[in-house]
Amino acid sequence: MQQQAVSSGEQQVPATWRQVVAGGQMLFVAFGALVLVPLLTGLDVSVALFTAGVGTLLFQLITKRQVPVFLASSFAFIAPISYGVSQWGLSATMGGMMAAGCVYVLLSQVVRVGGMNAINRLLPPVVVGPVIMVIGLTLAPVAVNMALGKQGDVQAVEPSIALAIALPTLITALAVAVMGRGMLKLLPILSAIAVGYTISLFAGIVDFEPVMAAPWFAMPNFTTPSFEWEAILFLIPVAIAPAVEHIGDMLAISNVTGKNYVKKPGLHRTLLGDGVATIAASAVGGPPNTTYSEVTGAVMLTRNFDPKVMTWAAVTAIILATVGKFGALLTTIPTVVMGGIMILLFGSIAAVGMTSLIKNQVDVSEPRNLVIVAVTLVFGIGGMSINMGEFTLQGIALCAVVAILMNLLLPKTLASQEANH
Repeated sequence: MQQQAVSSGEQQVPATWRQVVAGGQMLFVAFGALVLVPLLTGLDVSVALFTAGVGTLLFQLITKRQVPVFLASSFAFIAPISYGVSQWGLSATMGGMMAAGCVYVLLSQVVRVGGMNAINRLLPPVVVGPVIMVIGLTLAPVAVNMALGKQGDVQAVEPSIALAIALPTLITALAVAVMGRGMLKLLPILSAIAVGYTISLFAGIVDFEPVMAAPWFAMPNFTTPSFEWEAILFLIPVAIAPAVEHIGDMLAISNVTGKNYVKKPGLHRTLLGDGVATIAASAVGGPPNTTYSEVTGAVMLTRNFDPKVMTWAAVTAIILATVGKFGALLTTIPTVVMGGIMILLFGSIAAVGMTSLIKNQVDVSEPRNLVIVAVTLVFGIGGMSINMGEFTLQGIALCAVVAILMNLLLPKTLASQEANH
C-alpha cells in the first residue's frame, strides 16, 4: 500500500507542473491585452497584473472553480477611465469603477430571478450594439494621434518616425490576426508589441532609465478609492457593454468544453464573479476585470479544459506583479507602438457592436430601431453632453442611458419585438 501511495505521488507531481506550464501559457495569451489597458489609461501595470490574478481567483471561488476562464483588464473602460482620471482623479475614478462592479452584481441577481429573458428585455441588441460601437469609434482619434507621435497636445515623436514604427506594428497585428496559425493566431497584440518595440529600440526612442531605477522586488502601487457622485453616475452605465460581452463569453466557453456553464454554475454566478472581481480591482487601483475571449480561444486550441490551469495563470500574474523591474520594463513601451495597435483594437470594438446588430437581425429600417441606433451613435460620436447643475452626463455613459430609456419608453411594434429577440 505504501508503494502505491508513493507511485501515485510521483504521478501527481508531473501533472501539477504541466498545469503550472499551461497556466503560464494562458497568461501569455492574455498578457498583451491585459497590460494594454493600464498602459493606455496611465494606471499601474503591476496593479493590473495583481488584480487580474486576484480577480480570477475570486471568480473561481464564486463559481466553485468550474469554468476555465481568465479575467483581466476590460477594453470597454479605456475611454471612461481616461476621462474620469482627468476630471476627478484616480481615486474618485476607482470609486466609480467600484460602483460599476456593483452593477454587475445587480445584473447577476436580475438573471438569478428572471433568467436571460430579463436581461434581453432590459438590454436587447438594439441597445447594446450601438453602445459598443460608440466605445470603439469615440476612441478612434486617440489611436490616430498616438500613432502620429502625439501625447496629448505635445508632438513627442516626429510624425515620420512615429509612422515608421506605428504602421509595421499595425501590419503585424493584422497579419497575425488574419494569417496566424495555432497559438500564434491568439497573440496579435503581443506580436505587434514585440515588433514595434524592436523598431523603437533601433529608432532610439526607448528610455531604460525607469528599469535601471526600479528594484527587483516591489509591491504594486495600490490606490484606495474615494466616492464622488459625478464619477459614479458617469461610470455606472459603462458596465452594460462588458456585462453583455460576458454572456457571450460564457456561451462561447460552453460550446468549447461541451458543458453548459449558463446552467451550472449558472450565469448569475459567473456575472457575480465578474462583478466581485471588478470591485476588488477598483479597491486597489486596478482596471475593471472581464472574461477574456483570447483565453477561450487558447482553451479550444489546447483542449485543456481544467479550471485549475487558470488558477496557476492567476498565481503567475500575482507573482509577476511583485517584480519591480518587470513592471518598469512594460512602461518603456513607446506611445507610438500603442497607437499602432489601437487602430486595429478600437476598430474591432466598433465592429463587434455592428456584428451584434447583424447577428441578432436587428432591422434598422424599422423606425423604432432606427431611432435608437441613430441617436445613440450621434450622441456618442458627436460628443453630446447634458449638464445637470454641477454634474455632466456625456460620452458612453450618456449613450447607454439614452439607449436604455428610448428602448423602454418608445412603443414597441410587432416588427421591433421580433428584431430584438
